[in-house]
Amino acid sequence: MSGPSSRMLALLSLLQVHRDWPGDVLAERLEVSPRTVRRDVDRLRELGYRVEALRGPAGGYRLSAGSELPPLLFDDEQAVAIALALAVAPASGADIAEAAARALGAVRQVMPARLRHRIDAVDVVTTPGTTTVDPAVLVAVSDAVRTRQVLRFDYDSAWGGDQHDRPPRRVDPHAVVARNGRWYLLAWAPERDDWRTYRIDRMHPRAPTGIRFTPRPVPGGDAAGFLAARFKGSDGADVWPCTGTAVLDVPARSIAPYLDVDAVLDDLGDGRCRLTMGSWSWTALAARFAGFDAAFTIDGPAELRGAGAALADRLRAAVRAHPRIDREARG
Repeated sequence: MSGPSSRMLALLSLLQVHRDWPGDVLAERLEVSPRTVRRDVDRLRELGYRVEALRGPAGGYRLSAGSELPPLLFDDEQAVAIALALAVAPASGADIAEAAARALGAVRQVMPARLRHRIDAVDVVTTPGTTTVDPAVLVAVSDAVRTRQVLRFDYDSAWGGDQHDRPPRRVDPHAVVARNGRWYLLAWAPERDDWRTYRIDRMHPRAPTGIRFTPRPVPGGDAAGFLAARFKGSDGADVWPCTGTAVLDVPARSIAPYLDVDAVLDDLGDGRCRLTMGSWSWTALAARFAGFDAAFTIDGPAELRGAGAALADRLRAAVRAHPRIDREARG
């Protein structure tokens, strides 16, 4: 630490994580002695922060929950994190762009000039998503997850139409997940005896039920990973259910920008490359390889070769069904 002031700021930052800190762990994190930590804790108490001492062999400290804290203090890293979080808020999918801008302005006003310059250096242009979530709905759904309370809600269909005439859904909400600018609820649906995901921008929560439920283990132990697997059509791990390889007559650099992060691309030279990637079905995977608009040879597996042959037959049949288009294509 560069000095007592910056050290106390770092100590306060650790305590605000709302966990119990053993004294020796705090000393190690701050690179000081346990005695120095005790002195810094006493100084925080003099400033009005309610820091509790924990009993035990090593002792420890905790910032009291519900304390009326003095004005918040931020170190440089926290200031930049706040600025970035508020600046990119419009891209989160939550309808809080105006509120985030006002919050950033308020935070900026109470910071010293040195930190204001750090915040002003964060100049980010965001692209809002096509759908936004009402913050009140997001809070209501998140609160049901936090309190382990059965959630009842109406749900708009992806195909439109009035869904409010249908009985409300009733689920055990387990996790709220943000993914690609949209917000999802992962929940156990007792009526389906299975896990379900719901887009929160389509949800209309009813009044709280007050009914508690016992959480189930999320498959794989990770809500975000489980949701990603569902989007790939997998019921297990976060992997594509169908994966295959083909050699394309195109330079690797020309298709690299358009591949998924889990694709494997090898440059074979002479304007050719080997590509391994996945999809939710063998036919869809064959279509993805064909979509690069280049000659290619399927290495395997056999399921992909069969799907490629079936897709070729389907495309030929589609052209034969429209003689006029066939004649125009042949010039």
